[in-house]
Amino acid sequence: MTGAVTLLSAGMAHAQITDDGLLHDAIGAPDALHLSGSVRTRFEAIDGQYREDSVNRDQVLALRTTLFAEYDTGPVRLGAEFHDARAYLQRRGSSVGTDVVNALEFSQYYLQGDLGQALGAGSETHIKAGRMTMQIGSERLVARQGFRTSVTSFTGVRLIREGDDGRQFVAFWTMPTVRLPTGTRAIRRNRPQWDRENTDLQLFGAFNRTPVGRGVMLEGYAYGLIERGESQADRSDRRLFTPGFRVFRKPDTGLAFELEGMAQFGEGRDGSPDSGKPVVPVSAYGAHGDVGYQFGGGWKPRLSVFLDYYTGNRREGRIGRFDTLYGARRFEFGPTELFGAADRSNMVSPGTRLTASPVQGVSLMTDYRLLRLDSATDRFSNSDVRDGTGRSGRNAGHQVQVQVEYDVIPKVVALDLGFARLFKGRFLRDAPNAPDPRDVNYGYASMMFSF
Repeated sequence: MTGAVTLLSAGMAHAQITDDGLLHDAIGAPDALHLSGSVRTRFEAIDGQYREDSVNRDQVLALRTTLFAEYDTGPVRLGAEFHDARAYLQRRGSSVGTDVVNALEFSQYYLQGDLGQALGAGSETHIKAGRMTMQIGSERLVARQGFRTSVTSFTGVRLIREGDDGRQFVAFWTMPTVRLPTGTRAIRRNRPQWDRENTDLQLFGAFNRTPVGRGVMLEGYAYGLIERGESQADRSDRRLFTPGFRVFRKPDTGLAFELEGMAQFGEGRDGSPDSGKPVVPVSAYGAHGDVGYQFGGGWKPRLSVFLDYYTGNRREGRIGRFDTLYGARRFEFGPTELFGAADRSNMVSPGTRLTASPVQGVSLMTDYRLLRLDSATDRFSNSDVRDGTGRSGRNAGHQVQVQVEYDVIPKVVALDLGFARLFKGRFLRDAPNAPDPRDVNYGYASMMFSF
């Protein structure tokens, strides 16, 4: 996490499914029944493209409706969340996919047992089984995305133990859901189709956070991913082990820092099962570091500098491109969906960020980052642009973004406005399969009503 302001979108998404909303009071629900929901409308437009096969100019009207209910009997809770994610107005050849469209779906249905202090005095423990969403640690590897229209769910079992001093331990075994439908025509028509999960795709692991003094927290984790056959369009047959650590300090005022390092080992296929590519060893690495200062005063500005580094493929017969698993990107790399050029693969990206809150309920964020390839012969980050000879160099360009969030009615109506520009570097202009060399402009306006 890079600061409370930049995580506001994700935070609001989490709060609206756990806190009682207007619906709870409107129907006079008992205290044991928790009810909330939301309706979000967002219009996005992009001019220019960094993808190979997507239309150069596009727009989308993305609509998401959620409804959450949980009945708390005391030691046992029964919960469910329904969501409906749809897209309209996009052009033929649009990049809109299952990250936007997932109509009439249950993102959660679970049974949770609260174990109290069974695992130690001063702690609270619960175990949850069923379909659920998850947010773990920095959310770079496992997250419930707040900006994206569709929701990633996991079916399985999870144990969480939390302490008053910020300690947390999480252990889980899940089957990530594969969002459906995947066909272009079905996506354009917002066709409902139940998501699926099975043991051909498994995500499991453990996470631990503990204080180490002076406001510093230390996290350690290890995640495993097993994938058999075809569950993703561009990758398959993965057996990944991803250990990592994170140390951070996020005070209300003063010096703040964060350092996270990740490694990834195992084997996988760099392509779909019918690509003809063999399963090869995986050896990849990733890191994020930032240091900044949180000022006091009315505006509460925070200025920071950061560096993101994620490896790419360097030679045949081995995968070196880091896999971000089920992590979120908005809080770090800018808007996703129609935009989303940067992700955690084949990238070296330093930059700077400024956040502030000039008045109550208003949050501002702007940042700049340089985009370079770790490997000149691999595709850049989230694009499919590649130069196998390496002659197009490593300079992918520069990215700037601005975001304004305003709580029109606190906890009820929120406005989110954003703009991003990708200034293409030599690689995104000259690579053999690079699209139109013009820079990319993107903007969005979003309104969410929580009830």
